[in-house]
Amino acid sequence: MSTISRLGGNRKHFSTYRFVLALTVMIAITAPAYAQKSLLKISGDQFQNPDSQHRTEVEPDTFAWGSTIVSTFQVARVFGGGGADIGWATSINGGKNWTAGYLPGLTVNYKNGPYAAASDPAVVYDAKHGQWLILTLPINNSGLPDVAVSRSTDGVHWGNPIIVDNSSVDDKSWITCDNTPSSPFYGNCYAEWDQGFSTGLIEMSTSMDGGLTWGPSLRTADQAGGIGGQPVVQTNGNVVVPIEGGNGISSFSSSNGGASWSRLVPVATIDFWPEDGGLRSGPLPSAKIDGAGKVYVVWSDCRFRSGCVGNDIVLSTSTDGTSWSSVTRIPIDPVSSGVDHFLPGLGVDRATSGSTAHIALTYYYYPVTRCGSSCQLEIGFTISQDGGKTWTAGRNFAGPMDLSWLPDSQNGLMVGDYFAVDYSNGKPFGVVAVAHSPTGGLFDEAMYTRKVSLLVSPQEPTFSVREDQPVGRSNWVRRFYDDEGKNPIPPSEQGDSR
Repeated sequence: MSTISRLGGNRKHFSTYRFVLALTVMIAITAPAYAQKSLLKISGDQFQNPDSQHRTEVEPDTFAWGSTIVSTFQVARVFGGGGADIGWATSINGGKNWTAGYLPGLTVNYKNGPYAAASDPAVVYDAKHGQWLILTLPINNSGLPDVAVSRSTDGVHWGNPIIVDNSSVDDKSWITCDNTPSSPFYGNCYAEWDQGFSTGLIEMSTSMDGGLTWGPSLRTADQAGGIGGQPVVQTNGNVVVPIEGGNGISSFSSSNGGASWSRLVPVATIDFWPEDGGLRSGPLPSAKIDGAGKVYVVWSDCRFRSGCVGNDIVLSTSTDGTSWSSVTRIPIDPVSSGVDHFLPGLGVDRATSGSTAHIALTYYYYPVTRCGSSCQLEIGFTISQDGGKTWTAGRNFAGPMDLSWLPDSQNGLMVGDYFAVDYSNGKPFGVVAVAHSPTGGLFDEAMYTRKVSLLVSPQEPTFSVREDQPVGRSNWVRRFYDDEGKNPIPPSEQGDSR
């Protein structure tokens, strides 16, 4: 729970460092128990359909506007893909109280929807049109997904879904809206997905009326493939989409309100340590933007670890979506800690920017990287108040969890493929999937947040990233654009193992 000040190299400072380190280890022993007491359950699986692994919820995305916070997630995970429906949990008073429910008219499991299941939810608010939008992948009886959006004026009462794309080959959807009144494209909303069940090509569609209607799907100028894109909108109206593709983390953009999209440009290569224990994880990006339009993207990467054993969460930034900063390691703990970090969820306070931008990060982790069949899964968080220059030491959010407490999927035991944090009135809130020991033959995995925000004391010691140098190299490369291994990346784009 405590942190270690990064001190100078003289003997007096070194002795202080050792004292604080010992104190930190002693206090950290009680951290998981304290974290559990601070948790607040905000939703749960109440379905009884026979094809789900029940009492499970996974893969939340969270967005805040003013005092309203909306999180959305899969409910009742189906092994072959998606959940019985998409759930939502909403607070209209800055996280003090929460209301939860399910999206109507989406699946056969709730209010007469036509689809068998639904997956990959993402949420945003359209300030111009006063609409909350949840983008999803509803899955038909053949196991193939479309793209749909559900609308709400208050984040609590949701309408039936509107189809954005019905090609039934779609994967990994995300959504954002232009909420800057001075932008020439104020009120445009942008949906992104990829043809993971066909060509793997990236697709974008634009709505100008609060999600009621959507334009034709458009591709990048180079007809690129990718997975896990997360569009953000700069204050000048430019849209930037960090994505895993093009032999690493890349991005593409639009400067004309989504009328056309650029070629992919490289952000960084990926070095990745596959997690032990059969956990479903990968280096998909999590992206956010600050109040001045600076783009932040994080992913899990092992380049700073000797022999590439174990992942850190790493960061790159851009002010134009074309030129990206060198990759830096977020100093959650020492590079020699032996902790494996993955599945990051990023949040940036849009009321802050530049060198004073406030950033929050949640992540899952193994305290021991090479844990084999005895892995203990935990959730942590860290905060930066200076635009990512320094960070607090990692704190425990929840856990530990046995992997046997998690539902299975076609790609491994699951808490989710991506997560997000957002700020409500200057306070960061994260919603995460937390599992407890199954009872009565049913799982016990649900959506949780903290009873208080993720803010830490202004006096919290922070850690700089300036001395970290990449040393690792892995033999891993994602050879498919989709999660299901159905759409291979062309050899020309696979490159080397980085």
